[in-house]
Amino acid sequence: MASSSKPKRIYHVFLSFRGTDVRNNFLDHLYRALDLKGIYTYVDSEELKKGDQIASALMKAIEESHIAVIIFSEDYASSTWCLEEAVKIMECKEERDLKVFPVFYKVEPREVRTPREKYKEAMDKHESKFGENSEKMKRWKKALLDAGNLSGWLVKEGDDSEHIQGIVKEIATHLGREPLHVAKHLVGIDSRVLKLKSMLNLESNDCVLMVGLWGQGGIGKTTLAKAIYNDIFTQFEGSSFLANVRETSKGCKDLVTLQEKLLNEILLRSQRLVVSSVDVGTNLIRERLFCKKVLLVLDDVDDLRQLSALAGEGKWFGNGSRIIFTTRDEHLLTAHKIDQDHVYEVKALDNSEAHELLTKHAFSTHQKLKIRANLVDGVLNYTKGLPLALEVLGSFLCGRREHEWKSTLKKLSKIPNKSINDVLKISYDGLEENEKEIFLHVACFFKGQEIGYIKKVLGSCDLEIAIGLKILIERSLISIKSGTLQMHDLIQLMGMDIVQQDCRDDPMRRSRLWLYDDVLDVLSYDMGDCAVKAIVLEPHELKEISINPDAFTKMRRLKLLILRNVYNSFQGPVCLPHWLRWFEWPGAPCFPEFSSGPKRLVGLCMSKSSITIVAKQYKDLQQLKYVNLSDCKSLVSMPDLSCTPYLKELDLAYCTNLVEAHESIAKHDKLQILRLTGCSELSVFPDVLESKHLRTLYLDGCTKFERFPDIPNELEDLEELWLLGTAIKELPPSIENLVSLQNMFLDNCKNLEIPELPPSFSYLYAEGCKSLKNNGDLTSLHHFVRRGLSMADAYSSGQVDNRCLTISKLFYLEESC
Repeated sequence: MASSSKPKRIYHVFLSFRGTDVRNNFLDHLYRALDLKGIYTYVDSEELKKGDQIASALMKAIEESHIAVIIFSEDYASSTWCLEEAVKIMECKEERDLKVFPVFYKVEPREVRTPREKYKEAMDKHESKFGENSEKMKRWKKALLDAGNLSGWLVKEGDDSEHIQGIVKEIATHLGREPLHVAKHLVGIDSRVLKLKSMLNLESNDCVLMVGLWGQGGIGKTTLAKAIYNDIFTQFEGSSFLANVRETSKGCKDLVTLQEKLLNEILLRSQRLVVSSVDVGTNLIRERLFCKKVLLVLDDVDDLRQLSALAGEGKWFGNGSRIIFTTRDEHLLTAHKIDQDHVYEVKALDNSEAHELLTKHAFSTHQKLKIRANLVDGVLNYTKGLPLALEVLGSFLCGRREHEWKSTLKKLSKIPNKSINDVLKISYDGLEENEKEIFLHVACFFKGQEIGYIKKVLGSCDLEIAIGLKILIERSLISIKSGTLQMHDLIQLMGMDIVQQDCRDDPMRRSRLWLYDDVLDVLSYDMGDCAVKAIVLEPHELKEISINPDAFTKMRRLKLLILRNVYNSFQGPVCLPHWLRWFEWPGAPCFPEFSSGPKRLVGLCMSKSSITIVAKQYKDLQQLKYVNLSDCKSLVSMPDLSCTPYLKELDLAYCTNLVEAHESIAKHDKLQILRLTGCSELSVFPDVLESKHLRTLYLDGCTKFERFPDIPNELEDLEELWLLGTAIKELPPSIENLVSLQNMFLDNCKNLEIPELPPSFSYLYAEGCKSLKNNGDLTSLHHFVRRGLSMADAYSSGQVDNRCLTISKLFYLEESC
């Protein structure tokens, strides 16, 4: 949808005058002075073309002007046509925001307002002709009264030149408050402007509102800011749109320039204010604007000092003022005390809007070329609703044939468009080193993956992941949706391109590798100085790769190595550099070896491997926090956890030959998650479980597991207990010590008896518990289950006491009870 239509403006100034009075002196000089300033001025003798209908042409010219200057000379009112012009001008002032300046040329303003002397004589003559109470006379008198009350210039004999210069300066200043050029083609703007106007609450003059427009580069923040500015700026006493604040304010001197521009645009001074320093400018803004209703737009802000110097506080401005910022950094708005209710997130165009914008740029009205729908869809899929990309690519593809569209899409899949990339890269360039590293890892490897997994991997690589991800979200570079990390395709391509620019022809000089051929090249050479920090290889189909045992040991910077869907044709263990932080290779043929030196590995993921025992090298991996050996069907013994004192998570799910849980799990200080799901042969477990920081214990599917360990008071962090399908007959009374326990899954524990549960308990899943027995307070709960009453009904009838109301959900099969 295009932006709402505005009055078409052709002329800067319309001059209304009585020719016999001023045409050959004052008027001529004023017209020439305006012309020298480049101000396009309508004067009937200059602009009326032969054959035009004079009346309609003049009225149309008034409608198409920004400013009207009425020169009230002695004989002005004697002309009925001049009076009709005055009426039309005052109508346009009310209806079309026409700015009107009166010039009282050798007459007093009161002579015009309440017709006196020459004006009274002229109006008396008109009354005798048209009638004193005629509609025509009423309109003329009102126009003279209203225009005569306006602020203007009083020009007396002999001072024409001085006043003409003042008039021209004032007009030139006012013309600075022009609508801004927004864009060649506007799509989807109207609905966004309406939503933003609602947020701005323009009807209220009780306070000053500050609103932030936030979004990624190229999303249309500036376009929306210009559109809302054009729509509302005439409602304010003064307005200023400061574009490219980030670029302009790279030093204090440039902030001074912005302060001067703000003050002079809002105050409309013919004599410019000069600001000597940022502090002086700050004081001037507060002193000059505190009682003035203003509209101020600061476009592309990226530093708090910019806001502090240009719009530090709402009380700097008069009530009813509206201050709008556009930024890529949401935290900047938070730091400036703008609440979330006044932050407008600018989002990508939807599919229909994107198609419309692409069509407007890519296909001219006279174009006869037909482009296949799949090629158009390819561009839409590439741009993902980003207006900048749609405009740039649409304009580039305009007039090109199908094979050129196809070639362009192929090229873009390898190398991003520079014009688009340069805009997007601004957000990356403003990041600190920690955030740059996280961003490049995400762009190259982790888009669309689960956020918890990403935090583990990147946190293991010496990166401050919590604050890093938060900053990337605030800078509109990533988002988190449904627990997964998302990134616009063009931002991802920008990140990949940054890495590839390290050296397009030599992957060994790049920091990150993710393409099969690049990894193959690097592993094939006897490397000298290798720049690779991370390798994540995940081909769509199973790929063979020959990895020499020492292939990785010379990668002195390698911290992250993930190989999925890859098998090694070179038999024998791979030797890894001792500084590696995360190693992940599902299906690895054997346990890796490590180069000499202190081992720094934090994450070890070797699910679906054919290992039978954990190699002796494991005892050297004392920094391990995450171990995943799930689905290792041949694994017969659990590793000794005392060798890894910092271990947080151990996953041994579906290790179907694992019989015994190592006694070291019972007292581990750091262990939080222990997953033994599907270990169908597991029957031996420590008698007492004392891992005081354990939060989740998975024993579901351990069909030979019969006895649950005793629980001391110290085990306070356990929140979830999974025992589905086990052979246990009872839970120990000490389960009441689990003061944080909320969820327990007991489905198909066919012989189970439940003791009293802790007060923190919320969810009990007991489907298929055919011989469910209960002790303590849960006896009444058992009756409640079997009778199928609602919790409220059971409680009111006395069958369930207040103790049982902590259980909000209970799942079971009626026929199994």
